[in-house]
Amino acid sequence: MDKIRSFFNREQNLLIHIIATIIVIILGIYFKLSVLEWLLVFFVICLVISSELLNSAIELVVDSYTQRFNSLAMVAKDSAAAAVVVSAFIAVGVGLYVFLPKFISFIS
Repeated sequence: MDKIRSFFNREQNLLIHIIATIIVIILGIYFKLSVLEWLLVFFVICLVISSELLNSAIELVVDSYTQRFNSLAMVAKDSAAAAVVVSAFIAVGVGLYVFLPKFISFIS
């Protein structure tokens, strides 16, 4: 349990993604998503969490390799972080596609 706690202390963004995942799953159950909608949601959840895990791995490898500033190391870390941002934007787009009509019909 201590290793899991220390992992989430170090990787706080992953914890945010997992909390968002739990919220999305609860909303999906509440709104009774179709099979296709669940597949889309599951795909983007896996995409974002996988991107975050790869970003963390790249950052740890780069940090263990060099202690001094290295412009290539910075590019590697920035590129990995950008991949997470891109996957998060894709997830937001899918989330809007799936949930926005359901929220609109719920409100009206």
